[in-house]
Amino acid sequence: MILTTGVACALLVGCFLLLVILRVPIAFALGLATLPVVFLDIRLTPFIIIDRMFQSYNSFILLAVPFFLLAANLMNSGKITDKLIDLARVLTGWMPGGLGHVNVAVSMLFAGISGSSTADAAGCGKILIPAMINEGYDRRFAIAITACSSVMGVIIPPSILMIVWGGVMQVSVGALFLAGAIPGLLIGFSLMATVYGYAKVYNYPITVKPTFKMAFKAFKGAALAMLTPVFVIYGIVAGIVTPTESAIIAAGYSLFLGMVVYKTVKPRDVGPILYDTGRFASISLFAIGTASVFGWLLAYYNVPRLIIDFMVSMEFGQLGTLLVIAFLFLFFGLFIDAIPTIIILGTVLLPVATQADISPIIFAIIGIISLAFGLVTPPYGLCLLISASIGGMNVIQVLREVCIILLPMLLILFLIIMFPEIALWLPKQLMPTAVS
Repeated sequence: MILTTGVACALLVGCFLLLVILRVPIAFALGLATLPVVFLDIRLTPFIIIDRMFQSYNSFILLAVPFFLLAANLMNSGKITDKLIDLARVLTGWMPGGLGHVNVAVSMLFAGISGSSTADAAGCGKILIPAMINEGYDRRFAIAITACSSVMGVIIPPSILMIVWGGVMQVSVGALFLAGAIPGLLIGFSLMATVYGYAKVYNYPITVKPTFKMAFKAFKGAALAMLTPVFVIYGIVAGIVTPTESAIIAAGYSLFLGMVVYKTVKPRDVGPILYDTGRFASISLFAIGTASVFGWLLAYYNVPRLIIDFMVSMEFGQLGTLLVIAFLFLFFGLFIDAIPTIIILGTVLLPVATQADISPIIFAIIGIISLAFGLVTPPYGLCLLISASIGGMNVIQVLREVCIILLPMLLILFLIIMFPEIALWLPKQLMPTAVS
């Protein structure tokens, strides 16, 4: 039989939702949901799934994902995170709610190195959540601010999500990196303002009043680590290296720092670090493969065209379309990991954004920031799950604080939707040919 668009879409989405309800992992649910359509439609064969998965992996740019994960793991295992925390303590610890500001600042610094929010939540959370609790901070606030600040890992460049987006949508990764810088900093400053408000209400203490000697020592300790984003971002923007090559440089440099400079990574540690990196990378890459098959089938049955026709008929305009796009990414991010959502929803909505004359760069930044919030919102909320586990609390117990902290972050997202030049200014200055 030949399936119609409506039947195929209902089968794909229905089977996927059923599998998610049955608590099948997302990556497997996406793959299994395609099987009924493939077996029922005589135009398709099971080899379609294998071929589509292979084509999704046959991308040089996606090699950057495991190498950035390796760099993050080496940073955490090599105690380089501690150097960043010392620097953040000097920079922000003198303000009321000092450790809360340190938490946000170190997430901003770590984001410029790792490109991974989960690595940020795990690496920084293990140190800062217990430290904040010991200094008298409310446990729920310590967990919530750690989880929320970690989302900057996928917004401030370099970002694994931006690399995946650039590879899938054929958008300049360098331009995406530049476009994410100012929104990421604005989100960081909004989090610091929230911490300041909490500190005034609950009388949270100042952590440290830095002396010149302390500041010099902290900058000296973290200086070499902070060169990582310089190598990565400058290399890509200047056209010296590709995103994949920059990820390899970041991983190699992190290994050099850990083994040679700081001597905190021993030869016996390299095996477990590589194993953990391979395990996490395989999860991400398998999700890319199954999501690509799912997304290709949606395109095969003309689902994107139906969505475009509907959006055009509603006459939302550019602003309305951006708001709808942000809402859809926010909603899907509640339930699905960011990488599959980019491949499925991003490819479906790209023609919609093009039809509304929305820059591909702005479309990407709105989508990535919206998906970042899904890392701290149940039922998915991976960064929130990690932080809550470290803090020894249930996710439900910290939801109120998470919602309060997310409000100013959502305001920044709305500002970028209203004024896209906030994100576009930097790429227009440094990579004008990549911005359309």
